[in-house]
Amino acid sequence: MRIATYNVNGVNGRLPVLLRWLGETSPDIVCLQELKAPQEKFPEQAIRDAGYHALWHGQKSWNGVGILARSGEPIEVRRGLPGDPEDIHSRYIEAEVDGIVVGCLYLPNGNPAPGPKFDYKLRWFERLTAHAAGLLASGRPVVLTGDYNVMPTDMDVYKPEKWVEDALFRPEVRAAFHALVAQGWTDAIRTLYPTEKIYTFWDYFRNAYGRDAGLRIDHFLLSPTVSKRLKAGGVNRDVRGWEKSSDHAPVWIEL
Repeated sequence: MRIATYNVNGVNGRLPVLLRWLGETSPDIVCLQELKAPQEKFPEQAIRDAGYHALWHGQKSWNGVGILARSGEPIEVRRGLPGDPEDIHSRYIEAEVDGIVVGCLYLPNGNPAPGPKFDYKLRWFERLTAHAAGLLASGRPVVLTGDYNVMPTDMDVYKPEKWVEDALFRPEVRAAFHALVAQGWTDAIRTLYPTEKIYTFWDYFRNAYGRDAGLRIDHFLLSPTVSKRLKAGGVNRDVRGWEKSSDHAPVWIEL
């Protein structure tokens, strides 16, 4: 089974790229972030024509997450994180697919930091951590994947010294990520590549992709029953170089 995550940075504007990637790689389950489309504007028919059933949580102009599955309709478990009924951002959706609980997330960016957006990011992280603890306690096979907007270590950013004050790299955010993992999750990509430079995002500015000035901010966290089945994983880096592509590249694991 191959599971992928991809921040598409606008599902309709990048639809040709998404469909080409799906056609070339055929992952079994796909988690999408930054749909940037209201619920009714999701390209459901095009996705179905590509061989996928879809479940999505849209929002006009911003955010948006979705889960695609080849084997059948994803069974929705929840949309939105518990803990704040006033948070209406479409940043989390959870479904059961082929016996696995899949949580697809788009964690807040948090910039500028410090400030209200950074405070919201830390609160969202706290809610995610609390929900993740419950998922682990259930004993179910769980995959939590998506754009976490955090580089966990210096190895995950091309020039750490230039990012120390950024909301994606501040000590509070890295500590929150490490606390989440310490519950018992496996960071799949770093487990597979413990000492290698591996990025999932390259900015559009200053030829970042050409210079390989990237960041690793898209992650797979696996519960113990899933991590035992981890066989392979990687980044479809070349997709970032396609015309009109997202600034993220798809990340995948194989179980």
